[in-house]
Amino acid sequence: MKYDIKAIQAYNNLPNSVIDFLNYLETIKGKSERTIAGYKFDLTVFFRFIKLYKGLCNSEIDFNEIPLTDIDENFLRTIKLTDLYAFMSFVEKQRINGTYARARKVAALKSYFKFISTKAKILTEDPTVELETPKISKRHPVYLTLDQSINLLNSLDQKNKNYLRDYCILTLFLNCGLRLSELCNIQIDKIKNDTLTIIGKGNKERTVYLNEASLDSIQKYIAARDSSKCDAENKRFLFLSSRNKKIDKRTVEILVKKHITNSGLTQDKYTPHKLRHTAATLMYKYGNVDIRSLQQILGHESVSTTQIYTHIDDEGLREAVNSNPLSKINRYK
Repeated sequence: MKYDIKAIQAYNNLPNSVIDFLNYLETIKGKSERTIAGYKFDLTVFFRFIKLYKGLCNSEIDFNEIPLTDIDENFLRTIKLTDLYAFMSFVEKQRINGTYARARKVAALKSYFKFISTKAKILTEDPTVELETPKISKRHPVYLTLDQSINLLNSLDQKNKNYLRDYCILTLFLNCGLRLSELCNIQIDKIKNDTLTIIGKGNKERTVYLNEASLDSIQKYIAARDSSKCDAENKRFLFLSSRNKKIDKRTVEILVKKHITNSGLTQDKYTPHKLRHTAATLMYKYGNVDIRSLQQILGHESVSTTQIYTHIDDEGLREAVNSNPLSKINRYK
């Protein structure tokens, strides 16, 4: 058996309870690598702050060098709600964390302390029960209009050697609402007729239905796809890089920005995730897709997440106001 030495060494400097918690997230809860890495970072910052805050280390020491392996069960039992408030103040004022970053830290703390209280049985009381999550103001997602989406697809240079690949990538983003990681991990043998089976967020499998444009772009790309220099591991993935390997997320981010810029849009504003917003918005606006169906298409665990895509654009608001039967009555005519 081959072990990932780097992954094992990454846990060497963590308290045992944190290691157990991260293993629990991976093996039992099926959380993504990104989520686990985020929680690991947040808990590391938290425990370093607590040691400094309680005067349990040299105040002159570099924050990133504060050791954590001495944090044991007795230490954990000393942590109170007031310590958590002090930590939230620290990350807001000293580390300039915004609302989203602070909300994630609250989520990490709540999940960790719930684990050591209910699963590991280290604590009898969870100090995070009364810890409130910072209120996040809802923002409308940025998306492309129908005309902008069509213009983006038409703007690609057909003479470019990666034209069919890039066109297929943009088509799937705009038609299926895939996440970036989902697109990169598409396997050819998971495409059956008009369905695609993917592993989504939380390691959950779901079926994506492919419309005519998606199927056409996939078929044309596969027909021209050269996998002769790929090894067996990479050959099974649909999208390949110029290095004959499975395409990675950074490569897709770069090509999306390039094509967005070439189409005349502002590149900083649009990312692969914004194309996912676009797919959801267009389906909801033009396809009369109900919120529950949209939830399944996008692979959201909660329908409340899907609701951010069901915004009404300015044109819709204008039409709604103008449809008022009193809108034509002018007293001063």
